[in-house]
Amino acid sequence: MKECSNRHNGVVVRIGVVADTHCPEFLDELPSRLLQRLHGVDLIIHAGDVGGEATLARLRTIAPVEAVRGDHDRHLPHLPPGRELSVEGRTIAVVHGNRSRLIEEPVTLLGTLSLGRAWPDAGIQGWLCRRFPEADVIVYGHTHRARVQVVGGKLLFNPGAVYMVDGAEARRRLDRGPNWFEWCWLQVIRHRRDRPVPSFGLLEIGDRVRARVYPLR
Repeated sequence: MKECSNRHNGVVVRIGVVADTHCPEFLDELPSRLLQRLHGVDLIIHAGDVGGEATLARLRTIAPVEAVRGDHDRHLPHLPPGRELSVEGRTIAVVHGNRSRLIEEPVTLLGTLSLGRAWPDAGIQGWLCRRFPEADVIVYGHTHRARVQVVGGKLLFNPGAVYMVDGAEARRRLDRGPNWFEWCWLQVIRHRRDRPVPSFGLLEIGDRVRARVYPLR
């Protein structure tokens, strides 16, 4: 387990938490609002689907970065699929959150056909707690939906996605000539009825643990 702080008691460690940046895969650059809001943090955690080494390098100009590999990060094989960090005596586990296709594909199908109105969790909370039984905090991504909840005494924290597919983004990707599978998905999801908002999170570790999600629009 990696020790990421050596602070005196009473000092709060502020951690920027991001996931699913998909940059430069789908985003040309990280949003300036994200970079501005991350200034001053002590550490940045990236929960996967980074998109490229340049994204990690940009974040490192702000603070040290601890990242894991997502299912879109085949070009970043040096990143581990999961890791555990020790911050101020608290164990923080980080994982992207992608699971077997037998679980993922039905969830994606339902979410797509419902035009974004139904995205079941499919037991991800229990899966996270079983994978990291000793963790105090579990940070994950993948779902592109922000979530802060306590399960079995553990804080489960999904900061949401920096990159989000709304109707306008779906049309932009369609103009780029995607493959057949992606084209079919985009044709449906461009009519989504929910209103996804890009976001990131802040985690404060001290005498207490606090997690907050902030929109990027």
